[in-house]
Amino acid sequence: MNIGHAADASGLPAKTIRYYEEVGLVAPDRRENGYRDYDDAEVHKLRFLARARSLGFTLEDCRALLALWVDTGRASAQVKALARQHLSAVERKIDELRTLQSTLEQLVEACHGDDLPDCPIIDDLAGSR
Repeated sequence: MNIGHAADASGLPAKTIRYYEEVGLVAPDRRENGYRDYDDAEVHKLRFLARARSLGFTLEDCRALLALWVDTGRASAQVKALARQHLSAVERKIDELRTLQSTLEQLVEACHGDDLPDCPIIDDLAGSR
C-alpha cells in the first residue's frame, strides 16, 4: 500500500511515517516507480510506534522496543526494565509539574488582578521578587 493508505491504516501522518523511515524505524519496500510500498507488517510496526509514542517513549526507546518485539527469544525482563525506566522519568516529570502548579497557584493568588500596574507575576518573571 502507498504511504497515504499506510497513514490511514496506522493513524499516523504521512510526514511522521517518512520521518520514521528516515531514522530507520521502518523500511518499506519500493515499487519500480520509487514509491514506498507498505505491507501489513510495516503498518503493524507503525501502529506499534504510534502506541509507544503515545505513551511518551522516546525514538530510541521505540527502536529498542521494536528490536525486542521482533526478537522472539527476548526476556520480558528487558521490556519491563525499559518500561520501568520510562515510568520513573514520567513520575519525575509529574513531580516537576506539581511544583510548577504550586508556584503558579501562589503567583496567581498573590496578584490582585486590578487596574494597577503592580503585579507579582511580572515581578517574579523579571526576578524582582
